[in-house]
Amino acid sequence: MFRVLTIAREFGSGGAAIGRSISERLGWKLLDKAFIENIAHAAKVDPQLARQFDERTDSWLERIGRGLWRGAFEAVAAVSEPDYFDAETMAALARNMIEEAYQRGKCVIVGRGAQCVLQARRDAFHVFIYAPWAERVARIQRRVPGKTNIEELIRSMDRQRADYIRTYFGCDWMDPHLYNLMVCSGLGEDVVESTIVEALASGG
Repeated sequence: MFRVLTIAREFGSGGAAIGRSISERLGWKLLDKAFIENIAHAAKVDPQLARQFDERTDSWLERIGRGLWRGAFEAVAAVSEPDYFDAETMAALARNMIEEAYQRGKCVIVGRGAQCVLQARRDAFHVFIYAPWAERVARIQRRVPGKTNIEELIRSMDRQRADYIRTYFGCDWMDPHLYNLMVCSGLGEDVVESTIVEALASGG
């Protein structure tokens, strides 16, 4: 019996909305935007700061600077943990939250490397949702009307998610072996939702 569903998604594929609908349909808890609020609370930082580092990687220069900063101030009690909050911290806390959510069960986890963290769990079902390019562009245009360079935004977000998965979890975001199901949302969200729910019901 599958007890957790993870959803990785191309930017603009509608994967987050599909995950939300499935969680409502099953009565399962949804972990998506909740990651940001919960991690911000746990780390005692502003949610906006947590949002800034969500599914992102630190640049090479930032990683070097972090090492210098921590080395220089490691003995200074006045420097608090929020001073060290960055993408690496965000990813580590996300991993902890994913593992805790798995222990509780009955949850849909969107993004954040959950397909990698729970790869060895036979009762976790992993899905990758993609979409035709034109549909992705149209979806983002509706989401951010007036936004220019939509296509570059989509490419940038996909690269960012792939970098995040590779850097913090050592996985290839597009590796089909990470997933039980890779499905195109161009089939229609209702069709995709039903397909995933039926697969979940098949057991583990």
